[in-house]
Amino acid sequence: MKFSLNVLFVLAVMIFAGMAFGRLAKLLRLPNVTGYLVAGLLLGPSVTGFINAETLSSINIISEMALGFIAFSIGNEFKVSYFKRVGTAPVVIATFESLFAILFVLAPLLIFGIAEPAFAIVLSSIAAATAPAATIMVINQYRAKGPVTDMLLSVVAIDDATALAMFSVSVAIAQAIKDPAQISLQTSLFEPLWEIFGGLVVGFLLGMLFCIPLRWFKKDGNRLALTIAFVFLGVGLADMFGFSSLLLCMALGAGLANFSSQVDHIMKLTDGLTPPIFMLFFVLSGAELQLSVIPAVGIVGIIYVVFRVIGKIFGSWFGAKISKAGKNISRYLGPALMPQAGVAIGLSLVATRVVPENGAYIRAIILCGTLIYELIGPVITKISLTKAGEITKTK
Repeated sequence: MKFSLNVLFVLAVMIFAGMAFGRLAKLLRLPNVTGYLVAGLLLGPSVTGFINAETLSSINIISEMALGFIAFSIGNEFKVSYFKRVGTAPVVIATFESLFAILFVLAPLLIFGIAEPAFAIVLSSIAAATAPAATIMVINQYRAKGPVTDMLLSVVAIDDATALAMFSVSVAIAQAIKDPAQISLQTSLFEPLWEIFGGLVVGFLLGMLFCIPLRWFKKDGNRLALTIAFVFLGVGLADMFGFSSLLLCMALGAGLANFSSQVDHIMKLTDGLTPPIFMLFFVLSGAELQLSVIPAVGIVGIIYVVFRVIGKIFGSWFGAKISKAGKNISRYLGPALMPQAGVAIGLSLVATRVVPENGAYIRAIILCGTLIYELIGPVITKISLTKAGEITKTK
């Protein structure tokens, strides 16, 4: 009798593998998320092939679900009272860490003539993006608390908007260099504004709307069902209308946090649901990492991987200094901004349409960077928050 693997069997193996490697990572004093990623890498096409490309595509909805809940949980930190306390510092830091990540990658590529201008501009523009998922997992695992953690949560949330805006400007500049006749106001201005601000407005309205049924549905099961429905609705609307799903779900969480006194109870219920979803998400992310792209990146890839991190560290230090955010924030925030994944990969697909002759090369560099950042980033985040004194128990 010939057996074929079905999706439920694969998901079960992914959970078992995630739990096993998560425990191994914990024994090695590494973040659990590192273990999940390694488990996925071993199960994926790059190593054993247990999870093939077709299966990866069929269970991609897990990533959308997980990112929706991650963004929702970040948004719950965006209370008016918090911003009254810290002022504009998160926006200033997010702007400068995104900007300097781009400039630090772009400068050596142009100064030393390593890449032609349009290609260099498009590639470097992707450096602004930061992935919040791994950061949130580290914070939750070690129960990190303090000003650096609070600022980190805010910056990785705002980073999505700054990265999209800077990428759009960079793409317009690259198109002007290649062919000025191809530039359109819709592509360079209206689409990014729609993606960013449309998502924020719709998400915040959904958050306010969420408060209404909470008045009538008091039982935990009903409130958990409402939470799932609203997060799914947010992700679905983002996909239907071209909004940023991360920004929309963050705004959904922010709307709920600022208009409902029940937000802490809702988050407690959500925390009981999301661990297996997040575990599957990171195992899936690990399976999508491609070892085969490493030999193809060359000197341009090395510059991207190294100088993006330097730019993030310098930019966050500079932003913290001019906004007077505090010594620990200027010193330890930057290294925790290393992870990069979904948004960057999505932007790399757009980039291939701007410089199609370099499309495969850009994809290889971003995928290689994702592999390195996602495996190393959580460890660096843990070290940074520990040195800041905001992780006291590391076992």
